[in-house]
Amino acid sequence: MDIREKIIKLKKEKNAVILAHYYQRGDIQDIADFVGDSFYLAQVGKKSDAEIIVFCGVRFMAESAKILSPEKTVLLPCYTEAPCCMEYMATPEEIIQYKEKYPEVKVVTYVNSSSAVKTVSDVCCTSSSVENIINNLDAEKILFVPDRNLASYVQEQIPHKKIIPWDGCCNIHDAVKVSDIEKAIGENGKDLIIVTHPECKKDIRDMSHYVGSTSGILNYVKNSNDKRFLIVTEKGIYHQLIKDNPDKEFFFLPMLCKAMKKIFPETILESLETMNGEIILDDETVTKAAKALNNMLLFSKPRGE
Repeated sequence: MDIREKIIKLKKEKNAVILAHYYQRGDIQDIADFVGDSFYLAQVGKKSDAEIIVFCGVRFMAESAKILSPEKTVLLPCYTEAPCCMEYMATPEEIIQYKEKYPEVKVVTYVNSSSAVKTVSDVCCTSSSVENIINNLDAEKILFVPDRNLASYVQEQIPHKKIIPWDGCCNIHDAVKVSDIEKAIGENGKDLIIVTHPECKKDIRDMSHYVGSTSGILNYVKNSNDKRFLIVTEKGIYHQLIKDNPDKEFFFLPMLCKAMKKIFPETILESLETMNGEIILDDETVTKAAKALNNMLLFSKPRGE
């Protein structure tokens, strides 16, 4: 029996479900029961009847799954820590101080944040749900934590509200330069359609034909008549892109999230066998952070629905 067969057998025996983000290794996406962006996986984890969630992503994703489903066992199957760099770019103490100074401001926190920061936030969001959430919020001023680039993008989309950016970013997306795009076009052709994640800086977004979340990128490419794309986000999305579009050609910049590559079939199997990697959060954190995450699900529908 190979590793994949062992995982399937254990998964059935223990009533487990495997969730994987689009940035995971291709073999992990193939093993998973559900593959998606942060928002989709949050919904799936909450609705699942499984007793165990094996979350193939970074730590904040697994913690969010635990907060939304505290009665379930959530496993993060990797040997070493897999944090998102943005988890360390804001603290709850800083958010509390800001709220005390500006009580009229609502705090919208990107899910790419620590559970502690979520406990002092009004609502969480993902890059695919942020516009609906902010449009649905009864507030004119929004403190957006922690990604300044996503905050800038949202301000462009929702000019009638004041978006106050925190000074954080995704190090991988933020590092992309105009010269990187120009070099890729020079090497691969001017006909490339530039598709970019909103965690990139404004000058990169302004060069792009489309800007959107991972699920948005996948949908855009799938529905496009164009054949050649420069994808400006983490390379792991290629696995789903080529599955959906075998007739199209994709080019990438050297954008690799090491934290997303720490999970392997072997670590999934070991985690299921030993229950290693279980996410443990105290009751107070779960209760307080659940409010912001459940508000995310509540406010994510388009206004008026």
